[in-house]
Amino acid sequence: MTSAAERAYRTFTDRYASPPDTVWSAPGRVNLIGEHTDYNEGFVLPFALPARTAVAASAVLTTSTEDSPFWTVWSEYADEEVTFTADQLSPGAVTGWATYVAGVVWALREAGVAVPSARLALATDVPLGAGLSSSAALECAVLAALVELANADLPRTDWPRIAQRAENAYVGVPCGIMDQTASTLCQAGHALFLDCRSGEMTQVPFDLASQGLAILVVDTRAPHRLVSGEYAARRATCEQAARTLGIPALRDVTDLDDALARLPDEVSRRRVRHVVTENERVRQTVALLNAKDARGIGPLMTASHASMRDDYEITVPEVDTAVESALQAGAYGARMTGGGFGGCVLALVDADATDRVAHAVTAAFEKAGFRAPASFVAVPAAGVARATDV
Repeated sequence: MTSAAERAYRTFTDRYASPPDTVWSAPGRVNLIGEHTDYNEGFVLPFALPARTAVAASAVLTTSTEDSPFWTVWSEYADEEVTFTADQLSPGAVTGWATYVAGVVWALREAGVAVPSARLALATDVPLGAGLSSSAALECAVLAALVELANADLPRTDWPRIAQRAENAYVGVPCGIMDQTASTLCQAGHALFLDCRSGEMTQVPFDLASQGLAILVVDTRAPHRLVSGEYAARRATCEQAARTLGIPALRDVTDLDDALARLPDEVSRRRVRHVVTENERVRQTVALLNAKDARGIGPLMTASHASMRDDYEITVPEVDTAVESALQAGAYGARMTGGGFGGCVLALVDADATDRVAHAVTAAFEKAGFRAPASFVAVPAAGVARATDV
């Protein structure tokens, strides 16, 4: 199968009768551990996937200085072309999949970048709706291409915040900074230890093969819906709990027992307990990886899943079944990854056991009457990059 970058290049050339000025691609991601901690200004540990979203793009010269800038975008996945102008950039004016593209144009212009009129063609290998951050991959690839077309002096370390603003303020998803940072700044062979408050990050070596291990990703194919009210409700509960405790964010809780005693309701207590213990699990995971004890992170992964299931209440039967069956088949640890309510599960397994564990999960799904899952082995990849060989 051709890569997303190759398909974007060819599609652009065919549709617009000339090759693009540039092609950029950005990866999906999985979060090894640290779920719903990012918007609580805590810690996360994602790594980028080889699967990427690509955008081929060219600037378009307008015939008059009075012409409103415009952007024409073709999506391979939607099999649709959308055009919008600068006059149509207010949040809510562009709908559907093109909202993400318009949001990036809007956020760049808000940041002072003179985004030129352009044509773009999109192609992706990142599964949609699986919790692998397909939206951030799209945003980061488009942002990179437009920054180049604008010849903007914009440091790459600023790109995640702009892409996040597009998703928060334009698309309307109150996500944290993790997805856009991972898609932009991850390095191959590493997980990214990110402090979501300070922005400080460390590339943590994540070479499982050298220890005879692998991460098996199981796409449960259960619907993954973040724009529903559940994600926003949990963020609001956490923010209210921080206000009740008189702290800037839940990452500032230093005495969990005292904090839980001061909260007025059981829901708030469960949400806070998850965030505080999850931050600690991230730190412990980083320490184990630095000590080259990847096998030791398995129990932390499983504890993270239990916390998401019982305290944050964001799992669904498909992901719980995937975790339980993977553990029964010999996985050292397993957990849901992503925002929840569907999506993917990660299982830490022996490198020679990936097929066996995947078959066990598939059998458990068949027994439960669920749609058959899809599985693949995840290898830490690089973040956003300009495609040079397409």
